[in-house]
Amino acid sequence: MSTIQFSIIIPVFNRPDELGELLETLTKQTYITFEIIIVEDGSQVTSESVVKEYDTRLIVKYFSKQNEGPGLTRNFGAERASGNYFIFFDSDCLIPHNYMEIVNQYLCNKWLDAFGGPDAAHISFTPIQKAISYSMTSFLTTGGIRGGNIDPDKFHPRSFNMGFSKEVFDKTGGFANMRFGEDLDMSMRIKNTGFKAGLIKNAFVYHKRRTDFLKFFKQVHNSGIARINLYKRHPHTLKAVHFAPSIFVVFFALSIVALLFGEWQLLAVLGIYLAAIFIDALKQYKSLQVAVLSVVSTFVQHLAYGTGFIKSFWKRIILGQPEFNAYKKNFYK
Repeated sequence: MSTIQFSIIIPVFNRPDELGELLETLTKQTYITFEIIIVEDGSQVTSESVVKEYDTRLIVKYFSKQNEGPGLTRNFGAERASGNYFIFFDSDCLIPHNYMEIVNQYLCNKWLDAFGGPDAAHISFTPIQKAISYSMTSFLTTGGIRGGNIDPDKFHPRSFNMGFSKEVFDKTGGFANMRFGEDLDMSMRIKNTGFKAGLIKNAFVYHKRRTDFLKFFKQVHNSGIARINLYKRHPHTLKAVHFAPSIFVVFFALSIVALLFGEWQLLAVLGIYLAAIFIDALKQYKSLQVAVLSVVSTFVQHLAYGTGFIKSFWKRIILGQPEFNAYKKNFYK
């Protein structure tokens, strides 16, 4: 591709304030040759007035449609984009000032049909947001796959920070009609189609994720469900590591039962793991509060993902039921 024309596509649902913060970071990019496609996915609180504030500072196209979920909303934006390379952000992201320059230079020097980038915690994030970011990116919790600590060629881009060419979109048909796991499904189909996908390590974003542990639980619980849904679509993708949170849930349950009989050894093992989380988070953030909250967020993450995985395994694999999600209406919340 001789000339890359970028279209940034952002689905949004009831998040005008966060979208404004995202757009503000895009006004500060050192590489400015791009358009922005914003698609309102059936919002009750729209972002139209926020978008108008950036009419003279950015090239923005704004659309509104009925609620269908993030995957189909991204497709809606891609179908109306004029660029030949699409970049997708979640509306709760902040973009470093040199992000577009990094991506453009990388693709010009080492072409990728599709790419993803890691995420990090911004200094302005609340302690809970930093703790959630830790539990989602740490090697001790997820193997570091979301933080970029993985072989770039084995990386599966995720939609909060993901890009692919128009050719990829045309040949794959875009995101599937899945409320959860649609980005991993897209990444798998991209690779299965023969396109080259990889990780651009320096193209990171600041991803706010959820703002409290209940919302975080719902999000990650659905991720556990989605892992089995993905397995049913892509059987070769289920790995032993995906069972780890479920093992954590079972181990925790057995620890509580053992404690009722005066046996504390299993709970002590769990305590050692959580202590390691505390020490690692303290080393990273230099904050006792964030370190303590990181222990909580790690526990919530494993419990949520593990229970979602077990529920989905039982319903879809043992009982043979069709694809499903929990908290369907809460994807953006």
